Amino acid sequence: MRTTGLTSRTLTALRARRPYPAVTITLPTHRREPYRAEDTVRLRNLVAEAKHRLEADPDVPREARYDIGEQLDRALADVDLRYALDSLVILAAKGEYEVWTLPRTAPERLVFSDTFLTRNLVAARERTRPYWVLAVAVDRTTLWGGSDGTLQEERVAGFPLAPEPASNQDVEREERIGDVPGPYDDEGTRTYLRQVDTALDSLLATDPRPLHLVGLAPALSLLEEVGSANKAAVSKVTKGGMTNGPARALADALRPALAEQTARHTERVLERIGQAQGRRAFAAGLEEIWQVGKEGRIELLAVEEHYQRTARVTGEHLTPVDPEETSPAELGTAVLEDIVDEIIETTLDRGGEVAFVPDDSLDAHERIAAVLRF
Repeated sequence: MRTTGLTSRTLTALRARRPYPAVTITLPTHRREPYRAEDTVRLRNLVAEAKHRLEADPDVPREARYDIGEQLDRALADVDLRYALDSLVILAAKGEYEVWTLPRTAPERLVFSDTFLTRNLVAARERTRPYWVLAVAVDRTTLWGGSDGTLQEERVAGFPLAPEPASNQDVEREERIGDVPGPYDDEGTRTYLRQVDTALDSLLATDPRPLHLVGLAPALSLLEEVGSANKAAVSKVTKGGMTNGPARALADALRPALAEQTARHTERVLERIGQAQGRRAFAAGLEEIWQVGKEGRIELLAVEEHYQRTARVTGEHLTPVDPEETSPAELGTAVLEDIVDEIIETTLDRGGEVAFVPDDSLDAHERIAAVLRF
């Protein structure tokens, strides 16, 4: 499965607690040769290590040991690294398994717990929220679906659209009176762009996503003049010749706009955190956020993308520990391999929002911060 299949309902189901152990394997992968052969070896080694831990863990019942081992084998058989992206996630528990390919890197990890490690799925969904691209021209308008810089032309909502051809009678009349309008003055063009606007309005009503417009400045201006749906656009890229792609060229043209949108998103998150500090509706650091998260007080959780910590839970307190100095028997019970993931899952379960920001963005707040409801 790919990130585009990650709905809120799917993530909620994956975060549900399961009988111990719920096994999570994450592996950074490569989109091209020659590194895929190495990925195959590393993946097989991780699955073998997972099976070894199942055998050695006294808390794993015999029936579950065999069942989960079979689920891992099925997952391994389903992996096709020819279609690898930047990382692979395998989730296995008694009676079930999932395989996800993600367009963002993830560290090589093997985790046993009573929930799946979903932070990489959440982060990938956050980073790959789908968007629309409308490539506009006076002779044709196409719609593209985008995610993480990759684009594919979509044939929905009536797109692609083109103007009705002018009748011979109209052309002959215009030539006879010497009044041949330019492409941006022609009433047929205006009618066509009104149709584009209507189709766009219908699309955004049924499948709202951030919208990017691409086209020559006169075409974009005329579209704005004749309609209103385009006002939802988060960016306008003034570049012509893009209605037929190719997808890679269109993605290249959009890259600065997408980067700017990401930067604005980070800025908005940091601004909300600053405002929360001012009104004392703010928390920072693992210990404090662990507490307010369990109380359901987090409205917005901001986490640096690659922040993770292993911690021992003692009563109501957390003690960070070195995973290399922790016995396998403690992992998933007294010691949580990634307390950050636990906090993320708790926040989502209690209706909070999670935003990932670039590393070092939250240095002043111990790499994790929250805006509180109360």
